Amino acid sequence: MKRIVLFLATNIAVMLVLGLAVNLLGLDRFLTENGLNLGMLLAFSGVIGFGGAFISLAMSKFMAKRSVGAHVIESPSNSTEVWLVDTVARLAKEANLAMPEVAIYEGEPNAFATGATKNSSLVAVSTGLLQGMTREEVEAVLAHEVAHIANGDMVTLTLIQGVVNTFVIFLSRIVGYAVDSFLRRGSDSSGPGIGYMVASMASQVVFGVLASIIVAWFSRQREFRADAGAAQLMRSPVPMQNALRRLSSLHTEPLPQSMAASGIAGGAGLMALFATHPPLEERIAALNHS
Repeated sequence: MKRIVLFLATNIAVMLVLGLAVNLLGLDRFLTENGLNLGMLLAFSGVIGFGGAFISLAMSKFMAKRSVGAHVIESPSNSTEVWLVDTVARLAKEANLAMPEVAIYEGEPNAFATGATKNSSLVAVSTGLLQGMTREEVEAVLAHEVAHIANGDMVTLTLIQGVVNTFVIFLSRIVGYAVDSFLRRGSDSSGPGIGYMVASMASQVVFGVLASIIVAWFSRQREFRADAGAAQLMRSPVPMQNALRRLSSLHTEPLPQSMAASGIAGGAGLMALFATHPPLEERIAALNHS
């Protein structure tokens, strides 16, 4: 319940901020008596599309901690926490990164990395992962997450999300205006009618689904790159392959929807096109060539 409330509250806050921004900038007046002002519409779409993506990125660490109840290790209190912090520190140094925050959360085997920049990141692992894997396998998973940070995957995914969001909003308004103009042909009424609203909303859903396929494809590619990065940090692909094999034998639980693309495991949808992670066997096979 807490995760749902946080997710809804965050999205409402983001929409209010963006709504106020486009209103103050006058970008919401792209519908004119002479038709669509495409320049204004593109600016409106860009603010909403990129604004939402970058606000989500800026809040990613805060939301990640709250959504899974992660405990950031400020001062290690046991040997496991000492080993975890030391391992992340060593891997981050190897990857020329600032030390990420390290956290543990209660849950089934999984791990994730997030943060707005390479030097302001978070690596979190679940208790299930720590209990279900050997230390070498856990280290490989940590190397995978550090590789995500080193590759700048969070920022790159945000940029891609911003681009597709922008075009979804832009194209859906054009379709809405075209449908509304067709329905109102021969009419003396001015301004958009109900056809504009309905067609815009319907086409935004359709374009949004298509856009999610693009984002999911990139997410799958970055998993292969992070696996290869882990193999490089570990000086061998074998530990990462062993960790992936172990994951295939464990019961994993997907992360909250807003973080599904960040985890080491889970997140796959019913159809391969919408899966944020490739099948584990494909990742294992790909490491043979890394």
